[in-house]
Amino acid sequence: MASGTDRAARIEKVSTPDGPFDLTVWLPEAGQGPGILLIQEIFGVGEYIRAVAEDLAALGYVVAAPDLFWRLKPGHQAVHDEQGIAESLDLGSRYDTGQGVTDAAAALERLAALPEVRGGLGILGFCLGGSIAYFLAARTRPDAVVSFYGSAVPDHTDVLAHISAPIQFHFGGNDPYIPRDQVALVEAAVRDTQNAEVHVEEDAGHAFHNRKAPMFHNPGPAARAWQRTEEFLARHLPVRQEPTQRL
Repeated sequence: MASGTDRAARIEKVSTPDGPFDLTVWLPEAGQGPGILLIQEIFGVGEYIRAVAEDLAALGYVVAAPDLFWRLKPGHQAVHDEQGIAESLDLGSRYDTGQGVTDAAAALERLAALPEVRGGLGILGFCLGGSIAYFLAARTRPDAVVSFYGSAVPDHTDVLAHISAPIQFHFGGNDPYIPRDQVALVEAAVRDTQNAEVHVEEDAGHAFHNRKAPMFHNPGPAARAWQRTEEFLARHLPVRQEPTQRL
């Protein structure tokens, strides 16, 4: 697990026709590696997303998290309490997902251009970010994609035909926002594909991986899902050690 402090985090700017937005970047100890675009929940690039970024950086990845809500409330970081949830749900209800995918594509392009990124690109998203990651995978050519409980995925299984990258889905079987019969639609959609896999933690609800939100976190399912995520990334977006130079 991460130490809780940002590993050489810095802010890059992503240019759009409507102005720039922030892309927070974390570097691995080696200073370089494959890139992963980490796409936030509705709570923003806050404590939880920063902790996940640290975890990924510790695995050897260059991680970049775009500020998805920059058009509505730049820098939004919500506490996981009633007020924070209410504010985040309001932002989410006003969020233009199509525009968000376009912004995420710009962020992925900016990540790819960083001099520290070597060895491929991946996309990983949670909740809202899980949906954005899914749609973004159909518009780009990443090396690996991981989508955690993206609520828009079951209603858009047709998008899967446009995704060529290896993609891994995670859902909770007891998610009030994504009913189990909706998850079954995704399971059916990937059955005949070669590049997609679905994992359902039957005893977990929504946002079960969010260890910074006690109301959602479910440690057992979270640990199992993250282990599968690490293994998936190691297969499709491996961190390659630079050969040691001999004197």
